[in-house]
This record gives sequence, C-alpha cells and structure tokens, in this order.
Amino acid sequence: MKEDNLLTGLLEPTNEPYAVAKIAGIKLCEAYRDQYGCNFISAMPTNLYGQGDNYHLQNSHVVPALIRKFDTAVKDYLPEVEIWGTGKPLREFMYVDDLADACLFLMNNYDNKQFVNVGTSEEVSIKELAEKVAEVTRYKGKIVFNQDKPDGTPRKLMDSSRINNVGWRHTISLEEGLQKAYHFYQKEMQILE
Repeated sequence: MKEDNLLTGLLEPTNEPYAVAKIAGIKLCEAYRDQYGCNFISAMPTNLYGQGDNYHLQNSHVVPALIRKFDTAVKDYLPEVEIWGTGKPLREFMYVDDLADACLFLMNNYDNKQFVNVGTSEEVSIKELAEKVAEVTRYKGKIVFNQDKPDGTPRKLMDSSRINNVGWRHTISLEEGLQKAYHFYQKEMQILE
C-alpha cells in the first residue's frame, strides 16, 4: 500500500475506528502545515512490537499475544497452542526501535506535507510468525489453527519506498526483534511475579 492509496477506498471494517484515528492525526498535521506553516510531518508505521508492549491475551496485538501464549505453554507444559484463523494472512512487523530511528531520521531529513509509510517491506504469514515465536520461546508442542475464528484482512503490506529513497531502512530483523521482545517480556513478567 502506497501513501497515495490512503482514502481511495473503503476502510477495512475491523480496523475502521483505529484507521480513522490515524487518518485524523495525519490530516491535522497537514492542516497545521497549510494554515500556520508548521513543519509537521506524519509517519505511518506498520504493525509494531517490542518493549513496552501490551501482553494481555484479550486486547493485545498479534506478536505480544503469541509471545504470551507460547511462553505460558512452555511453563505449563501444554501440548498445543491455539491460534485464531487459518494462519494464511500476511502481515508486516517492525520492532519499535526501528520506528524511533525512522522518526529521528525523518525529523532531520524530510520536509514534506505527504505522510510517510515506515515499515520493513517484508511480510510473513501468521503461521510463519507463530512458528518463529514458538522457536524463540523454545515451545516444542503442536500449533493448532482454529479456522472457526476470523482471519482479518488477508494482506497488510506497506510500500516504504518513499522513506527508503530518502535514505532510511530498518535494521532489526524479525528474528532479532522477536528475541528482544521475548527478553523484555521475560524481564517484565519477573517484575510482576
């Protein structure tokens, strides 16, 4: 999805409230730039994960939810972990430190009204993601996909060529980021126990 694709079609129903809030922020920055000459820019990040994440099973995003599920399965010797949907949807994930780096880069190297996608331009299926999280947490049991649960949008991949062409690229691979996120999760859980 390129930046120019924004608002060219209907919003995906399950993400509509979240999307509207992000779009409102982008449009507010554009209006301040137009009306008051403020050097406001907007960065549109892909799916983020990492330190400071929400690991609650009912209201977290996919990466922290999987980390929690698999960690619990290891600790409780569970024979299987259930994942919602078919595992086929494709997603793009970026570690939060890469977003922080991108924002600093944009503040120093970008001055344009057009918002900028910030992502990795790499996608992974939910099934592949679950397998990677299982590996990071050292879970050896079975992964079961509950196909009675929804998959959500089939594909979410951003075109980050605009920021790449200005000179920024992510540096933390999904594998490295998952290791970091799991390490943070383990430290956070020790504090809570």
